[in-house]
Amino acid sequence: MKSAVLLRAALATSVLALVPATTAGLAAVDARSGPQFARLSTVYQLVKAQYVEQVDDTKLINGAIEGMLASLDPHSAYLEGNSLERLNTMIDGGYAGLGLSVGMDQDTVKVISPLRGSPAAEAGVKAGDYITHLDGKLIYGVPLDEAVAQMRGEVGTQIRLTIFRPGRDEPFDVTVTRREIKLEPVTWKLEGQIGVLTVNEFSRDVGNFVRDGITDLRKQAGGKLGGLVLDLRENPGGSLEEAVALSDLFLSSGDIVSQRGRVTSEDMYFRADDMRNYPDLPPAVAATFKGDIARGLPIIVLIDEGSASASEIVAGALQDQRRALVMGQRSFGKGSVQSLFYLDPQHKRAVKLTTARYYTPSGRSVQEGGIEPDIRVPQLSDPDARRRSQMALRESDLRRHLVNEAGIDDKQLESDRQDDPRFKMTAEELKAKNINDFQLYYAIETLRRTGAGVTALATKGK
Repeated sequence: MKSAVLLRAALATSVLALVPATTAGLAAVDARSGPQFARLSTVYQLVKAQYVEQVDDTKLINGAIEGMLASLDPHSAYLEGNSLERLNTMIDGGYAGLGLSVGMDQDTVKVISPLRGSPAAEAGVKAGDYITHLDGKLIYGVPLDEAVAQMRGEVGTQIRLTIFRPGRDEPFDVTVTRREIKLEPVTWKLEGQIGVLTVNEFSRDVGNFVRDGITDLRKQAGGKLGGLVLDLRENPGGSLEEAVALSDLFLSSGDIVSQRGRVTSEDMYFRADDMRNYPDLPPAVAATFKGDIARGLPIIVLIDEGSASASEIVAGALQDQRRALVMGQRSFGKGSVQSLFYLDPQHKRAVKLTTARYYTPSGRSVQEGGIEPDIRVPQLSDPDARRRSQMALRESDLRRHLVNEAGIDDKQLESDRQDDPRFKMTAEELKAKNINDFQLYYAIETLRRTGAGVTALATKGK
């Protein structure tokens, strides 16, 4: 199984396949590109000869490469020095910072989602917020990589974020203390007879953690577990292998996800029970991935606009296979895979290039449209949620994003920004009833009220 990991948070949400290859393995440039290279060379010579100041060759070449990749899509990029170091650090899972997944929206840093349990989340930063100043310094128009570098720093140091939040009349400041970002991949709790499994990130062994969580929940429930809520909200993704492993826990057969690029021979298909044959798993552990570990228990998957990439793979697999009912809000819509090609033996320079799309079992591409929940449930317990939802940043909002091959009507993408007349309670009314997370409350209550009916609804599909 090809190694694949996610570039977390600070740069963009993306499934990233690490490819141990150099330029020696790349195809030769089409001969017809010769005239185009001649044009590039002409501009290079003009700049060298006529620009008002002397320009370093490295700056010009790097600029040409960066511009070339930036013209493709939001996730392809040239990496070297600090930017490549930050990527490798985030892949390894440990860095000192705020714990934010961010993107650019009209030259402004916009929060895709705060990582659950991170300093930023604890300080009250929310998905959809715009960060306009850092320590009082305007960062409008500053490249995203540079803004991210400013937000990171030594553990224990503080930074003041000036935030504009849709729905608020005035910007406000939030002070966040940087710390080592080491999140628990999976947490769980028992609510009555309903188990709640929260997957914070798709790092190593998430499938095993979820399996252990279900075992523990069964013990806590005295063997009378009535259902499961799989919470994937604000989870920007992670390892493709772990997304497959987690899906495999609840599926006995069928496809989980496919990865398809330009070269058909390199397409990859991941199916249920694949994890039994995964070489790094001990045989006793691999055997536990056979069949449905939840043994037919009704499952609700919670997603929102911060659920991306690997989260969408799991939600899409369980939805298409009619194994779970998906609730919440439409997901981010990140349906492409980036491969990292090193340009030198020392691994000091690399190209992050979009090389494939992935598809759910029914053949749906989540690119642009994301995963549409079976039952759309707004987060009523957040007083700013409705307005933030209207301004939420998704893949379809990014400049030069890949277009879904099937074509998606813009009206369809905007439909989840309309009010649902079924949900009218205010945040204040919910707080008076001690309901601090309406989406989770609604999922748990649905399982309590309907039980096996949830499985029946999932089986019927939309």
